[in-house]
Amino acid sequence: MLLTGKRVLVTGVLTHGSIAWHSAKVAQEQGAEILLTGFGRGMRLTQRAARRLPDPPDVFELDINDPVHMQQLVDELGRRWGSLDGALHAIAFAPEDALGGNFLTTPVESASLAFTTSAFSYKTLAVGLLPLFEEAGGGALVTLDFDNSTQAWPAYDWMGVCKAALASVTRYLARDLGRHNVRVNAVSAGPLSTMAAKGIAGFERFQDVWSERAPLTWDTSDPTPVANMICVMLSDFATKVTGEVIHVDAGFHAIAT
Repeated sequence: MLLTGKRVLVTGVLTHGSIAWHSAKVAQEQGAEILLTGFGRGMRLTQRAARRLPDPPDVFELDINDPVHMQQLVDELGRRWGSLDGALHAIAFAPEDALGGNFLTTPVESASLAFTTSAFSYKTLAVGLLPLFEEAGGGALVTLDFDNSTQAWPAYDWMGVCKAALASVTRYLARDLGRHNVRVNAVSAGPLSTMAAKGIAGFERFQDVWSERAPLTWDTSDPTPVANMICVMLSDFATKVTGEVIHVDAGFHAIAT
């Protein structure tokens, strides 16, 4: 199994339909021991989702923008495991007025909150977990991206900007954490009908575009192909891969219109 003996933190789990939940499921099936994080009013949903995993893990609250939460999580991981082998960053948020066609009218406060939570938070998580990775002799970080480096998508607005920034954060973290033997990558997923996606006005247009352009069949209801690649990137099969954005999108990104 790919992750036998690995200790992995999976952040941002909300429901059993999320990419993070499916990644936790595949990780367990591949031999990993996992812990989850949730946040705020969504904690009950996260705890409910955790109970649907093959081996229900504990759930810890993490507001990634609260330094106290981050330190409490690191302390708890240190007490339980002493070290950490991998982590999935599945944290993103944008206020309603930063999505759905409001790009020109979005206030700076909303754009800043979206950036801090959705892109800068990858650095926050990486720096917080670094001592635990060092105890393990190295590790792997993976984040969830959506390809926004060259295109502007309908309705995605400032979250699109944040995802483009996230790809850049990935490269800079890879540069600075390589000396600690920590790999940092992103998996760019095609559109999936998660709870977060359903909150974006006009999301159904993504599905239509994928069905027309992707060379492989893409099922918006199935996060498993994305979860599989995340677990590959967390495993020792990818020990010399860092700074990459790996597309799991049925080939959509490679095909011109």
